[in-house]
Amino acid sequence: MAQPHRRAVLNLYKTLLYLGRDWPQGYDLFRKRLHKVFVKNSEESNPEKVKIMIKHGEFVIKEIEALYKLKKYRAMKRRYYDES
Repeated sequence: MAQPHRRAVLNLYKTLLYLGRDWPQGYDLFRKRLHKVFVKNSEESNPEKVKIMIKHGEFVIKEIEALYKLKKYRAMKRRYYDES
């Protein structure tokens, strides 16, 4: 990993771990997969490629947040509105 991007990568990892707590298949599966992806790309030294991977990670964060918001919306809709 390129040294200038170390902090951004660590923040990305921590954020994804935090978001993984509510993952539908379980936190352990999420954590193992996340760790595998980060270890696989840990030897990358090209700063441009690291930037691209960080941007992709930020996109994944937004997608996970959208998934959770949709899940919450559906639960609220089921709870307060009649299905018929």
